[in-house]
Amino acid sequence: MLGWTPESTTQWVKWMQWLDRWGYITACLSFLVLGMLIFGYSWFEFFRQVPLGFLQASITLIKDLLLVIILLELFRTVLGFLQSERVRLEPFLHVGVIASVRKILTTGAEFSHSKDTPKEMFDLYLMDMGLHIVVILVLMIALYLVKKSEAAAPSTVTI
Repeated sequence: MLGWTPESTTQWVKWMQWLDRWGYITACLSFLVLGMLIFGYSWFEFFRQVPLGFLQASITLIKDLLLVIILLELFRTVLGFLQSERVRLEPFLHVGVIASVRKILTTGAEFSHSKDTPKEMFDLYLMDMGLHIVVILVLMIALYLVKKSEAAAPSTVTI
């Protein structure tokens, strides 16, 4: 096969595994650094926007801090993979719950202070909130099932 030997194939596999590991390490560090930068920027923007309106500044800060939590959860997920060589489902379910809660809180807060909202927009808002509530319920059931299955038999999925 075009000069491929078992030794050269083994060397290529080792090289690709090394690149894969460094890809995960750089992604992990990127999540951490980006989370820290967004955290700092969020507080900077909060103090800058407070004179214009405390409520809107607070809503923006909450939305940004929940994004930081999502990034930190992704950081911990990748870090856990680097430590154990296992991909766990639970952190991704947490991220989904946090993202839906973030959407509900920020949209609800922004919507509650808007004036003269057309009925069509209000109906879309209610459908969007209902969808996010259903997503949270489904993800919480999935979290329960994952925890229950992990308690019954430890997972041996490795990548």
